[in-house]
Amino acid sequence: MNATTSFSDPFLRLTERHAAWGAQQLEAFTEFMPAGPWTADLDQRLYRQAGRDLRISVLGSFDISEESWLWGWANPGFGQSPVVGAANEIRRLGEAHGIREFTTDLVDLSAFDDPGFAVETLAFGAMGALGAAGYLGVQASPEGRLYMVPDDPRVPRAVPDGITLPRVLLTGANLLAGSSARTVVSGYFGHHGLTQRQEADRVSADLPGGATAHVLFDNVGRIASIEMKNVSG
Repeated sequence: MNATTSFSDPFLRLTERHAAWGAQQLEAFTEFMPAGPWTADLDQRLYRQAGRDLRISVLGSFDISEESWLWGWANPGFGQSPVVGAANEIRRLGEAHGIREFTTDLVDLSAFDDPGFAVETLAFGAMGALGAAGYLGVQASPEGRLYMVPDDPRVPRAVPDGITLPRVLLTGANLLAGSSARTVVSGYFGHHGLTQRQEADRVSADLPGGATAHVLFDNVGRIASIEMKNVSG
């Protein structure tokens, strides 16, 4: 197992496309799940937190002392259990898109400046690749954290709206160092199936309700402004 100091370009390019909607969806998921003590029955794929039940699938686990990530599909404790369905799908996506982080059974994160942040980025990237409605990271033992994604239709899905759109897009554009703001914006609109138009200095999209968003970029590709216009305007 060789430690690296950064994620691969294929991983980053995939994750940046999901950055804005993923961050917004995590907010919706956090609001849905009440804070409090938790239990999990992995055989039943059932997670319970503060009295709320949630059907889940396991992504993997993080060894805090070793600063390494083990995918659920590589954990002998799970074998081919249905609970690691999400992890198996991530492996398939990794093979299809050449993403080493998704196909390496044990990912060494010890060389990152902040391995704790790196593991959250890895889980977030997996959430985005799966189109999952969020992810959970819980302290399962003194030296281990377990990561899961919801597989439950009761989890609400965030939708685009003109009021929160500027904050959502700016958050996504600043989430990953070195990411392309245009790719983040296009990925957000594409995830929601919105009609969008690409021009040299902007990306425009028609939002539900009739408004049109114009996202303008400066000469180095950063978001310069976000303009909202109604159909009549």
